[in-house]
Amino acid sequence: MWRSSEDSPPAVLITGPPGAGKTTLLKRLLEVLAARGLSVAGFYTQELRQGGQRMGFELVDVRSGRRALLAHVDVSSPYRVSRYGVDLRGFENFLQGLQLEEAEVVLIDEVGKMECLSPRFQHLVRELLREGRPLIATVAQKGGGLIQEVKAHPRVRLITLKRGRLQEALQEVLAIAS
Repeated sequence: MWRSSEDSPPAVLITGPPGAGKTTLLKRLLEVLAARGLSVAGFYTQELRQGGQRMGFELVDVRSGRRALLAHVDVSSPYRVSRYGVDLRGFENFLQGLQLEEAEVVLIDEVGKMECLSPRFQHLVRELLREGRPLIATVAQKGGGLIQEVKAHPRVRLITLKRGRLQEALQEVLAIAS
């Protein structure tokens, strides 16, 4: 299924500005991969809105539909990104419940500032890259540490999603994965 010039399949990272559609692209990829009969595991993140304002972020397990809070303006936490308190313990518990072992493809949304606060998440991403497992993930455009590290990984193919170019990016990812 995955093409690569090396022994391990490529890891596809999708980046782009906020609002470009990275999560939407990941959800579409999930649909296509599932329709092809592939076992997919991982998670995507969606905004929590109230009265038209973004209040936080929720995690959704692509396999079970299980949900957990990642961050919210009302979360009191020493871990903060912008105005959001990050529920680090809840995020790490959520990660522990993911069933990635049997998956043919792992989806992660996203390798970003909030997620990178978690040592468990950092370990998971590094292990997926080291093991050579098929991986499709979104990644923040800017940032150091793990964000910069994954972009520089030799397995990674980085795709920049531009607003209004969702279908083209979908075809580009699928071409790498076919």
